[in-house]
Amino acid sequence: MALEEGARSCLLRSRHRLEQDIMPSYLMDDMVSDGVLTGDEEARIKTQPTRKDQAVALLELLLRKDNRAYISFYNAMIKQAYNDLANLLYHDLPRPSPEAHMRSSDCCTPHVQTVLSEGGVPQRPVVFVSRPELLNRVREKLYRLQKEPGWVTVFGMAGSGKSVLAAEAVRHHGIIEDCFPGGIHWLSIGQLDKPDLLVKIQSLCFRLEQSLDSQSLHRPPNSLDEAKERLRFLMLRKYPRSLLILDDIWDSTVLKAFDIHCRILLTTRNRSLADSVSGARYELEVASGLDESKGLEILALYTSTKVQGLPEEARSIVRECKGSPLVMSLIGALLKEKPDRWRYYLRQLQQKQFKRIRKSSSYDYDALDQAMAASIEVLPDEHQDLYKDLTVLEKDIKVPAKVLSVLWDLELEEVEDILEEFVNKSLLFVDNNNKPYLYYLHDLQLDFLVEQNRTQLESLHSKVVRQYQQHYRDGPPTSGDEECLYWIRFLTYHMAKANLLQELYSLMFSLDWVSTKAQLMGPAYLINDYVEYGPILDKENCEVRSQFQEFLSLNGHQLEQRPFPDVVQLALSQPHTSEVYRQALLQAQDRASTGKLYFEWLNKSSVESLSRLVIHPHQGSISSACFSQDGAKIASCGACKTLKVFKSTSGEKLTEIQAHDDEVLCCAFSPDGCQLATCSSDRKVKVWNVERAMLLRVFEEEHEEQVNHCEFTNTKKRLLLATCSNDKFMNVKLWNLNKPSSQNTMFGHYEPVNHCCFSPDDSYVSTCSNDGTVKLFQVSSANEWKTINVRDMFAESDEDVLVKCSTWTADGKRIVCAARNAALVFDVATSDMLMEIRTNRLSTVQYCHACPTSNLLAIAFSNYAVELWDLEANKKMADCSGHLSWVQRVQFSPDGSQLLSCSDDQTVRLWETKKVHTSSAVCLKRDSDVLFNDEGITVSAADNCNRLQVRDGRTGSVLFQSEEMPSRIRCTCMSTQPSAVALGQEDGTVQVLEVPSGKLLATLQGHTKTVLHCRFTRNGQTLITSSEDTTIRVWRWQSGECQVLQGHKEQVRCFSLLSTDTRLLSWSFDGTVKMWDLESGEKLQDIEAHRGAVLSCHASPDGCLFATTSADKTAKLWHCESWQCVHTLGGHQDCVRSCRFSWDNRRLATGDDNGEIRLWSVKDGSLLRICSRDGKDGMDSLHGGWVTDLHFSPDNTLLVSTGGYIKWWDVERGEALQTFFTTGTALKRTHVSSDFSTFVTIDSIGILYILQRVV
Repeated sequence: MALEEGARSCLLRSRHRLEQDIMPSYLMDDMVSDGVLTGDEEARIKTQPTRKDQAVALLELLLRKDNRAYISFYNAMIKQAYNDLANLLYHDLPRPSPEAHMRSSDCCTPHVQTVLSEGGVPQRPVVFVSRPELLNRVREKLYRLQKEPGWVTVFGMAGSGKSVLAAEAVRHHGIIEDCFPGGIHWLSIGQLDKPDLLVKIQSLCFRLEQSLDSQSLHRPPNSLDEAKERLRFLMLRKYPRSLLILDDIWDSTVLKAFDIHCRILLTTRNRSLADSVSGARYELEVASGLDESKGLEILALYTSTKVQGLPEEARSIVRECKGSPLVMSLIGALLKEKPDRWRYYLRQLQQKQFKRIRKSSSYDYDALDQAMAASIEVLPDEHQDLYKDLTVLEKDIKVPAKVLSVLWDLELEEVEDILEEFVNKSLLFVDNNNKPYLYYLHDLQLDFLVEQNRTQLESLHSKVVRQYQQHYRDGPPTSGDEECLYWIRFLTYHMAKANLLQELYSLMFSLDWVSTKAQLMGPAYLINDYVEYGPILDKENCEVRSQFQEFLSLNGHQLEQRPFPDVVQLALSQPHTSEVYRQALLQAQDRASTGKLYFEWLNKSSVESLSRLVIHPHQGSISSACFSQDGAKIASCGACKTLKVFKSTSGEKLTEIQAHDDEVLCCAFSPDGCQLATCSSDRKVKVWNVERAMLLRVFEEEHEEQVNHCEFTNTKKRLLLATCSNDKFMNVKLWNLNKPSSQNTMFGHYEPVNHCCFSPDDSYVSTCSNDGTVKLFQVSSANEWKTINVRDMFAESDEDVLVKCSTWTADGKRIVCAARNAALVFDVATSDMLMEIRTNRLSTVQYCHACPTSNLLAIAFSNYAVELWDLEANKKMADCSGHLSWVQRVQFSPDGSQLLSCSDDQTVRLWETKKVHTSSAVCLKRDSDVLFNDEGITVSAADNCNRLQVRDGRTGSVLFQSEEMPSRIRCTCMSTQPSAVALGQEDGTVQVLEVPSGKLLATLQGHTKTVLHCRFTRNGQTLITSSEDTTIRVWRWQSGECQVLQGHKEQVRCFSLLSTDTRLLSWSFDGTVKMWDLESGEKLQDIEAHRGAVLSCHASPDGCLFATTSADKTAKLWHCESWQCVHTLGGHQDCVRSCRFSWDNRRLATGDDNGEIRLWSVKDGSLLRICSRDGKDGMDSLHGGWVTDLHFSPDNTLLVSTGGYIKWWDVERGEALQTFFTTGTALKRTHVSSDFSTFVTIDSIGILYILQRVV
């Protein structure tokens, strides 16, 4: 029913005054108790940031409610002493509805007090905390007894507050008047034998008869049957429509004595007791714990303190006991007498010293351990033994019945029946939201079991392992169901606890186990195992433990991919001395004998990995990552709008929060590690509780543009948060988390501010802006102290100088800022520049951070690199290579031992600062040539110093290295007769050098732009080059003669020599394909093949056909004689970048920029297969990038493709057979030996791979 017009009008008239003065949180408790406000509505109102916002929200809700809500609101104001405000509403009070069940009358009226007192209902405890939602649910069940007799069962574990709840439910005028006008009668039961039960019923009958006239008094009944009949007569004839409350029932036989067709409310730990009686039955479970706010309220009431004034230990006590009302009442009563013992009682709780947590009270048990033991002792002996086995469970872990079926060696159905009994007796909890059901212990129950069975823990865990081994003797479960996941996750835990060290070594030093667990659970749990059990494993072999941990840490991001990669193939890339590699090689050789493909990285010893851990936390670029103060956690955020927290040791995810509505640009831990701040493109700043993943504060009104950076003070002495944004004027702010608005705004920048940070002593804030300056502000006054004009350091250029970030050295005397391609070091006192670190002009400094414990400076670059510099020596100390895109952030751990970096490549990498060093490995460019011969493999490629290198592919040794060239080398090719190497450069020059002497044999001038491709003919006498200048040149390089093939209108990126070496096929971005006679230079054919650029071309081995692919998303087959288009192959959704005929001329493979590969019939142009269709291999495209190269095996059964990595396919089925993940990505081509056993490529970060098939 809608709110009456008069009441609605009154609310609207008085709204302003009410919003100004009321405290909604005080009023809402009473309104929830009255049933006019739901718990969800209360929670939504409480999420409003200020008291006034909460008041506005409450009044808005009231206007949509009915008359009962208005009356309840009025009564709540009277109760909370808002008398003046209540008078505003009094004259328009609606007349209450006679049908209303839940009246808002005062529960403690004299009538209610009298009824409850006569019935023996216990008074409220001295310390009482309302549980309105639960209370309303009990009352709702009691209202069902209004018309007919029945049973309401309130059940829950020991100490959950059942009795207090039952008493409070009937402390209500409406309940008594509407449902139980005959009265309320309370009887405490407990664990009784028959004589004691008879005494209890006798005393109840005596109490009931006392209220009648003296003639009704009878002698006490002498037997249970007589007592039952006497009670039946009294309840039905003398006290009709009364409620009998039976508190703490344990036994169904006791309950049957009260099966007398009346209204009964009972409290019990055993849910199933009421199944033994007749009549209507209703039940309600009491949760084992209160939420944190209610728990703190109990402790505050006991200690006569405000919740805000409680020590931090109070929160820890509530968490430790999971909000158990019993435990908090026991501890609260103790603290009332000894208020200085917070830490002591917390320690007792943590150490499971339950006997010391005791207090005389109305509760039946003096100490917590007695209350726990009582529930277990009523079980049959055999079930007590089974319950003892639950001691081995981890806290907060839920297990399916099937796990316990293995542990107890019983049929699943029998186990489910036993567990149901445990649940019914509140000895175990069940999660019904899952199928199959999952079972778990309350922390207090588990702590009690552990304390009781401390001397048997090893044997109990040993039983778990032995039962598992017997049940899974043929291998671990792999189904992925709840039971399987339990064993895979916790088997190592049980082995360690059982002290079964040999079993633990065998399991964790097994590549099979690594593969199984990684596939089912991801790498983080595995890494965590090696960290947690490292001290145990190291006793057997610390080297092997280190090898397995390193393998997982550096390949974890690969192990998160789906489909799951082949762990054996990944492990083959480990060093030859590694146990991981040894096991992988044995397995690869064994599987290769059955036709499985594996490839060994021959030259891997020449490459070193400096990362300690690689984590892939987000889909999308990562904007920011940071350490917690203790270095144990890392937070990261980015384009996916989420905030994640994970362990720095293993990468195991601890928390994930959907943080903002747009990209999250920065995250920062508070100095105590308890809070995290985030800022975003959505213009909001948010502060989160780390442990509970709960939003604490939102600052959303003051910044009007995206907020670029946020940072807390370094100490919690005076906690402040600094933020900066793209706002025009008010772009730097300081926030006190206890205030709804900013504490100070710093003025001075008139362009976007990219970064802000506090000095080590928190006296100053430095800010960096697009206006080319760094400003230092005093924190206490928010006044500008000084300006460092970074723009003046780049006077040679007219371009804008954007200062990206700044960082203070540990002593606070110097400040380092990043701008363009430099990191500049300034003296804080004088503003003089002391030093500059300039990098190459093609990369920019994205971020820098000074180590808090040393002279090291970490610098992040746009060219994917991270470097460490010594600020005292002005010397580069280390290269940290491995990222595949721009590095956005670097940060040292607080102790300086680790460095993290995050990148647009979606990874966070961890580095140990003592182990990284300046790499001696030279990066090669991807434009390369390879010669395969009987003696070995020879590779030529330019390096990152623009020198040409010729290497022995098997050993990695350098056969020849040229001097640094003045113009960038863009292509290379080799000849065996004579032994020479050619290189083409950006300035159009071509050189031919003798190998290995390095003697310059020829310099060929003629091209006017970059030389893009070069190739010797088979006899080595002729060199052919193509260029960005649209021409192809045919050189008799020894004499210098040159023939120019002209006709293309755009750059010629590639060409192909046909089998006779007399004809040449060329293609261009102009969409044309041309055939040339090499002897005469005559153009034999010229066709406009495609509407877009021609990206690749290949002639069939028999010389009859050739194929072209294009940016127009098509491939075409052409006849070599007629030059007619035989087939147009459509269907690709992106540029078709590569093509290759099979050796039998029957199939054509094409690859596109979405990573898709298609196999076509040459005969009729029909589509035979689409590879990669089943699922993505990488996080991005189907092939981790463009498909740039394709090759068939000589027998035409296999296909190798090149993209973000290398894949091998079954041609007949179109299925992937193997994948080799390179460290870098964006491979340009793979060189393949004639027998299809050796594969050579170079990745985007310059690593050379010589891969050989394992046989």
